[in-house]
Amino acid sequence: MEKTRFSPQTFLARVPLFDAMSPSELDAIAAGTSERHVARGDIIFQRGDTCRGFHLVIFGQVKLAAGVANGAEKIIELIGPGHSFGEALMFMEKPYIVSATALADSLLLHVTKEAVFDGIAHDPGFARKMLAGLSRRMHGLICDLESVALQSGTQRVIGYLLQDEATGQGAQVTLPVSKAVVASRLNLTPEHFSRILGDLTMHGLIGVQGRNVTIMNIDGLREHAG
Repeated sequence: MEKTRFSPQTFLARVPLFDAMSPSELDAIAAGTSERHVARGDIIFQRGDTCRGFHLVIFGQVKLAAGVANGAEKIIELIGPGHSFGEALMFMEKPYIVSATALADSLLLHVTKEAVFDGIAHDPGFARKMLAGLSRRMHGLICDLESVALQSGTQRVIGYLLQDEATGQGAQVTLPVSKAVVASRLNLTPEHFSRILGDLTMHGLIGVQGRNVTIMNIDGLREHAG
């Protein structure tokens, strides 16, 4: 995998969590970071590993997943560029309860726990941003649980396709990962996910070509979702 050179300070300054920090504060955080190049399929950490900080995705994509009884996995979250993962366990002093695996060749920035705690001690605003980020993640997980408990598989798929408010009639939604990964994220089997896409296609609501889904009838989709 070809390595990419970059400045941690420049990247951190563009991340909402750090964008209010002064250059000297960014230098202090950057001193506690390290780059990690991972190839597609590489395991970043596993359930039970000790948490020594958190990761930011510079480019690529990472999945967080938990094992289930039949040996399969449930994808909890997909993490893309500019987003972070692993913060909560860092504060809880607990080992990881999920695994993290690269879905594509990726460059990560690992921020040590010590650098984060020093940043919090010197900047209350940084502490508030960390709390806000954790709150957003908790809200997202609660919404996911609500979706699984109260919505049908078809409703979850339609909600996923229309999650971007800019999606309109004729818009094309490109699945960022394989259909099997999206299915797991929606708590569906790959077969069930494919059947739902086929049903929506048969009703003239969408068109599917590979990972590209075209919204053919957005009003019909919304009505179909109830």
